[in-house]
Amino acid sequence: MATTVPIAYQGNTSASVPDWLNKGDNAWQMISATLVGLQGIPGLMILYGGLVKKKWAVNSAFMTFYGFAAVILCWVSWAYRMSFGDQLLPFWGKAGAALGQKFLLKQAALPATTHHYKNGTVETAMITPFYPMASMVWFQGVFAAVAVILLAGAVLGRMNIRAWMVFVPLWLTFSYTVGAFSLWGGGFLFHWGVMDYSGGYVIHVSSGIAGFTAAYWVGPRSKRDRERFPPNNVLLMLAGAGLLWLGWAGFNGGDPYAANTDSSMAVLNTNICAATSLLVWTWLDVIFFKKPSVIGAVQGMITGLVCITPAAGLVQGWAAILMGILSGSVPWFTMMILHKRSTLLQHVDDTLGVLHTHAIAGYLGGILTGFFAEPELCSLFLPVTNSRGAVYGGSGGIQILKQIAGGAFIIAWNVVMTSIICIVVKLVVPLRMPEEELLIGDDAVHGEEAYALWGDGEKYDSSKHGFYSDDTQHQRPYSGATDAV
Repeated sequence: MATTVPIAYQGNTSASVPDWLNKGDNAWQMISATLVGLQGIPGLMILYGGLVKKKWAVNSAFMTFYGFAAVILCWVSWAYRMSFGDQLLPFWGKAGAALGQKFLLKQAALPATTHHYKNGTVETAMITPFYPMASMVWFQGVFAAVAVILLAGAVLGRMNIRAWMVFVPLWLTFSYTVGAFSLWGGGFLFHWGVMDYSGGYVIHVSSGIAGFTAAYWVGPRSKRDRERFPPNNVLLMLAGAGLLWLGWAGFNGGDPYAANTDSSMAVLNTNICAATSLLVWTWLDVIFFKKPSVIGAVQGMITGLVCITPAAGLVQGWAAILMGILSGSVPWFTMMILHKRSTLLQHVDDTLGVLHTHAIAGYLGGILTGFFAEPELCSLFLPVTNSRGAVYGGSGGIQILKQIAGGAFIIAWNVVMTSIICIVVKLVVPLRMPEEELLIGDDAVHGEEAYALWGDGEKYDSSKHGFYSDDTQHQRPYSGATDAV
């Protein structure tokens, strides 16, 4: 008896399976996007919720939850095309919606990415992955959402939630889209040949610098919180860290826009660098503070993941190990030594130290990419032919200068634009919570608390409850070399 094959499975014979569609690439791209999304929801959400003081667990998680949702809606409404659409300015694309099926079902293409020689002939054709635009929009959307969530780590424990709700779409629109278009979407840094494989600059330098800048404008946490800010659930923090680490397979493995050999190289290098960095950071804690810190290990893991991101599919495994050694030591030094000696760094209350774990680690990774980028691997990914790192001679020395200049542009833009956004938001709603909310925390801000440890609806009362409270003053045992900054 004859059977009819459903239209979705009729290869190259129907509108749902056009001849340009590669189902393997499409499947990997959607899986990668989901892995990146899981880094934010629930990864960073529960990492933040566990890493902060108990009274800020709900607020910190909610800032992540809200930021993810707000970015996705803004992304499809106007921000995607500003990042990956037709060029408006050398650093910005034209705004437009990414909502209609006519746009979303056609083959993915980044129109501004055609690379030309100086004489006008085409050097590298436009980026046109073998899957629909809908997959590209979603994949890049979760990247943007994670960038905003990382930024939030600098202002936890005191930023007015209403100010955050206004800040998120403004920063996405006027800051993130500029970095994304300039480096990935066909802007001037893309065509100049600055290497950023998967977001060392676009995601991590931008969110780290913007977070530090926002922390300056929002102001510090309460004096009591700055002096004592213990994590309320280290095991929950580790669960979030695990999701972040394994989710990075999608973060770096999805950026070749295909399930190819370069994608495999990127995933392996990511894990090599992260593991090395974690071990180096932990051993530095042991050597200088006599005990390994769990929080420190997580910080080392993050700096390793961040450092390898701009280089993931461009370097060999031995280079990933060297980058891990440096990512586990340089940010460790800036956080544990330099931060405590610097008046400026002490003045700005960067709650989770995103300046060190993301901005410094990301910039370090970008510069090291200029050293270690292997020519054959570069040819698999980059639009500029004959690209190479300094250790391979030729034009490699110039590449380091390009990497430094590209990172400097992202830093400068985020300092200026984030400052302007904070000043504008401040005209509408206070950036910082009122003192009463700072004193009470989640219950005052949301009317909700993370844990009901003493009874249903009952407040903690030290005169009748014998449980540990994070505000209880007591002789503190060693709690780890790396406390939240």
